[in-house]
Amino acid sequence: MTKLLSHISISPATLADAEAILEIYASYVRDSSVSFEADPPSLAEMEARISANLCSHGYFVAKEAGVILGYACGSQYRPRPAYNTTAEVSVYLAPQAKGCGLARALYQVLLAHLAARGFHTVIGIVTTPNPASVRLHNACGFELVGTLREVGRKFDNWHGTAIYQRMIGDDETAA
Repeated sequence: MTKLLSHISISPATLADAEAILEIYASYVRDSSVSFEADPPSLAEMEARISANLCSHGYFVAKEAGVILGYACGSQYRPRPAYNTTAEVSVYLAPQAKGCGLARALYQVLLAHLAARGFHTVIGIVTTPNPASVRLHNACGFELVGTLREVGRKFDNWHGTAIYQRMIGDDETAA
């Protein structure tokens, strides 16, 4: 690691964090294909996303001296009841927070939160290519379970996705 995490705290997000979360996420939307959204959400939309997922799936922020450096969140994987114990997870970092293990620390907190709430499976969907995200998911115990080629088009280029899965529930041997 090139940086130390000793002064960073990870805690549940609040609506007061929405603006900083949006600032981090908006750069991924505007400047990369990591997110397939065409335009950054509004502040009201980001607040709604946090409110919708904070208690059920989790929304966590990493702060240093009161500055949000990244966040991790869970959300509903698919709307049908059979998927109620599966969550989709994401993590996003400010540029200055990359390369210090913060994404891994955020995922650890989020995955513990989801496991404590009875979730059994988590899914991470990675736009390809994205070597840093692949390394993160592998380091956090996710397994590559599939790829979809050319499913998203952004910046006049086709992009695929890699689907990563990790079992987190008590009964990890269940089908």
